[in-house]
Amino acid sequence: MLTVAYIGFGVSVREYHIPYVEKRDDIKVKYVFRREEDIAQFKDYEPFYPEITFTTDINDILNDEEINLVVISTPDRFHVPYSIQLLNAGKNVLCEKPFAPTSKEAKEVFKLAKEKGLVIMPNQNRRYDADYLCVKEVIESGKLGKLVRIESHYDYFKTDGWNQLPALYNLGVHTTDQIIGLLGIPEKCTYDVRSIHHPGEADDYYDLEFCYGNMKASVHTSMCVMIDYPSFTVHGTNGSLTLPPVLHGSGKKKVVGRHVVSFADVPEERWGTLVYLNETGEKVSEQVKVGSNHYEKIYDNLIDVIENGKEKVIKDDEVVKVLEILEEATEVAKSHKRNDV
Repeated sequence: MLTVAYIGFGVSVREYHIPYVEKRDDIKVKYVFRREEDIAQFKDYEPFYPEITFTTDINDILNDEEINLVVISTPDRFHVPYSIQLLNAGKNVLCEKPFAPTSKEAKEVFKLAKEKGLVIMPNQNRRYDADYLCVKEVIESGKLGKLVRIESHYDYFKTDGWNQLPALYNLGVHTTDQIIGLLGIPEKCTYDVRSIHHPGEADDYYDLEFCYGNMKASVHTSMCVMIDYPSFTVHGTNGSLTLPPVLHGSGKKKVVGRHVVSFADVPEERWGTLVYLNETGEKVSEQVKVGSNHYEKIYDNLIDVIENGKEKVIKDDEVVKVLEILEEATEVAKSHKRNDV
């Protein structure tokens, strides 16, 4: 059994972690640690979790031998320090993304985990988004033939761009990992990264391209898209697939209470469209069902890895490559300010 402690109690823990594990027999959530200065913003939610011990003393977690997995869900700058502290205390770790600010730091954390004989992995839960799982299933069906082109879009329309959070490290980390999770490490990468609204200070537009032989995949984000692109477009030698644009959750109203997730399929109007040639060469057009998010599968894998010695679903070299891509692309964004001087 995994006995879990969470560091942080923000939206990620309340909506993308606890609801996916709270009813399982093989996982027990024991602690939530949050700093004294963070209590006020979360205090209304705490009474809805009477079975969890809330603490401001991280030693409660570090010294509890029952805890065999700690999930880090904090602001990005704390990811590496907490990871090191937890590994040194003998705890396996699931860390929110970005896993580290740099690929160098990520390598150091992985090295420490290996030395300690422990497991550490980033929570790249977007590999289990409903639309991504649909794309993966269609590709694996072979109906598209040999892949030629994959496009991933995660766009917004913001008149002032995005000047507080780096889009690459907060959005691109998801979409880049999705492509690498699907296709592996690319042979070549090219970056078109721009600072539309705040030159050199924010990466509010990017188009990252990854080459795999004759096949090319790309991830796009722009803050200047008022008419949405599909979330995924996939072309192959035998057909094409498109899925509706991303529905952003950032603007939804937060309801104080215990979050409940649904495993129902998404509404039919948000299913994919697949057009391909069948065995007789006839053109076939069909809707492709899009199911639900399955973020619990990260925990399924962790149980296999920690208890049974299986392989991590998110490989260390994949994590390092994603961070290398983000570092290189961020330098391109910064160059716009230097060029304007």
